[in-house]
Amino acid sequence: MLRRDVLKLAASAGAAWTAGPLASALSSSIPIIDAHVHLFDTSRPGGVPWPEKSDTVIYKPALPPRYAKIAKPLGVVGAIAIEASPLESDNDWVLEVIKKNPIMVGMVGDLIPGSPSYLRELDRLHRNPLFLGIRYGNLWNRNLGTDMDKPGFMSGLKRLAELGLELDSANPNPDLIHAVTKVSDRIPDLRIVIDHLPSSPIPSAAPARKDYWSQLRHLSQNPRVFIKLSEIPVRVRGAVPKDASFYKPRLDAIWDVFGEDHILYGSDWPNSDHLATYAETFKIVRDYVAPKGHAVCEKFFWKNSTAAYKWHRRLPDQPVL
Repeated sequence: MLRRDVLKLAASAGAAWTAGPLASALSSSIPIIDAHVHLFDTSRPGGVPWPEKSDTVIYKPALPPRYAKIAKPLGVVGAIAIEASPLESDNDWVLEVIKKNPIMVGMVGDLIPGSPSYLRELDRLHRNPLFLGIRYGNLWNRNLGTDMDKPGFMSGLKRLAELGLELDSANPNPDLIHAVTKVSDRIPDLRIVIDHLPSSPIPSAAPARKDYWSQLRHLSQNPRVFIKLSEIPVRVRGAVPKDASFYKPRLDAIWDVFGEDHILYGSDWPNSDHLATYAETFKIVRDYVAPKGHAVCEKFFWKNSTAAYKWHRRLPDQPVL
């Protein structure tokens, strides 16, 4: 979305809209599962594929103890690690890290469907209950729209569904949404989680914009497709608005399509630190969701993530259906 469009949306939000004291009350009474955090250790021998050393904001170890110190005071009781490396061996590294840190309820790894090692590695990794699925999309120089036509790719995703695992998308744009729609239509039993939808560029031309929303409405008809409200903050004219009312029109558009049963919380920590602190990012989404009521907040902050990821409780304060 163009910055001028963001400003127009913010201006159109009702000035009287506010989450009020309800937001704080709800956040203290509902356990929260953060469905999108990244783990890496920049001090590892050989370094890491991401982030780059030049990234002065987040190039430092991002591990569960540091995350817990930031997130637990806000009511977060569990989190899901989303791959931050294209290295096949790093699936095992992340699994070993989260094994020792039960605040992490699972991880979404990185495998390439159709590659020579894919089926072997998938069958091996899925035996670990902390392994929840894989991520694929606009990341690591990959393209779901073209790669899905390669030999073995779609059959690899079918195997993912057969094993009860899920597929996360990566960095949405209209082309990726089209590709995800094709995957969903061809493998309707595959659970799919679309990340960062609030940050997806929306076409400015009317026909393309109409098609974009048509694709999303079509995806919403599959009960196994979920959306993460992650990557919400934006920089506008050098500043990052911190008030939820600024983002409300855009989030409303997504919410109206997918509804309360298919949207879940993800922080994108520590990548989110480029624009706002964890607490600031959390407050934006909390203040947006809180007016929808306690039952909806429970779905958003933890129940929908159990349906999307099938994660398993590891600590007494982590909720169960």
